[in-house]
Amino acid sequence: MGDNNGRKIMKNMLVTGGCGFIGSNFIHYLLEESDYSGRIINVDKLTYAGNPENLAGFEERFPERYIFLKDDICDKKRMGQIFDENEIDAVCHFAAESHVDRSIVSPDDFVHTNIVGTFNLLETARERMKKLTLFHHISTDEVFGSLGSEGYFTEKTPYQPNSPYSASKAGSDHLVRAYHKTYGLPVTISNCSNNYGPYQFPEKLIPLIILNALEGKPLPVYGDGKNIRDWLYVRDHCVAVWEIMKRGEKGETYNIGGNNEMENIRVVEMICDMLDEIVGRLPAGSRSDLTTFVKDRPGHDRRYAIDAS
Repeated sequence: MGDNNGRKIMKNMLVTGGCGFIGSNFIHYLLEESDYSGRIINVDKLTYAGNPENLAGFEERFPERYIFLKDDICDKKRMGQIFDENEIDAVCHFAAESHVDRSIVSPDDFVHTNIVGTFNLLETARERMKKLTLFHHISTDEVFGSLGSEGYFTEKTPYQPNSPYSASKAGSDHLVRAYHKTYGLPVTISNCSNNYGPYQFPEKLIPLIILNALEGKPLPVYGDGKNIRDWLYVRDHCVAVWEIMKRGEKGETYNIGGNNEMENIRVVEMICDMLDEIVGRLPAGSRSDLTTFVKDRPGHDRRYAIDAS
């Protein structure tokens, strides 16, 4: 199913986890900036990281094109109803538990949502495969494990997850790929590097450091602070996802990176320097003096970097 340019036609897109950080940015991009002309059905359970205010007013602004449903992807019967009632022909699957620290404390939540939830969606889609144009699965570069000081993750890098979170995402990736190979489900997968931008939940590094620095609170940094991440602005991620959905080859995996490697401690220093300049230094001095090195977390990967060519 495509247009004269070979692009996939998607009229009724299910976006899971659309009230979360990346999902809500994706909906903003699709409805406000992109060439997408269809409807979006946003399904989100609204766990602690889901915030409907990220999309405040969208049902009024786009009454014919946007619907929000508070539902759980682990409820297979309800997912079937949503597919049928809304004639779903495309899926963009963001919904996931995603914080590594939480996965160490409560791995069962991650296995349930990220693996069982993805399985339920795949089964629901498979049962209606004749109507489905695409199932796009959002994943992470953390499934590849940790890099040394050189080299980059590619689409051919073997999986080597080191946390319950990344293991659960690896499991969901494999399920998606298996449903393409076994049943012919039209799927694509993308693995992205660390995102930053609007609507990010403040447990993540950049918003946490910004908020703590503004309030004069300690700035916790794991280990020696020299862990390296490849930072990707969330809108750039959304643009790439939409291009993959339109033009990607079924059954393929695509890496999305920012080509922007930086040590965690350098990220903290840059934020502090900018805040000192914008709002002024604290009475006690620079905000960077608030940096507090804390015990490294178990299985903390040293470096991530994506070859997105």
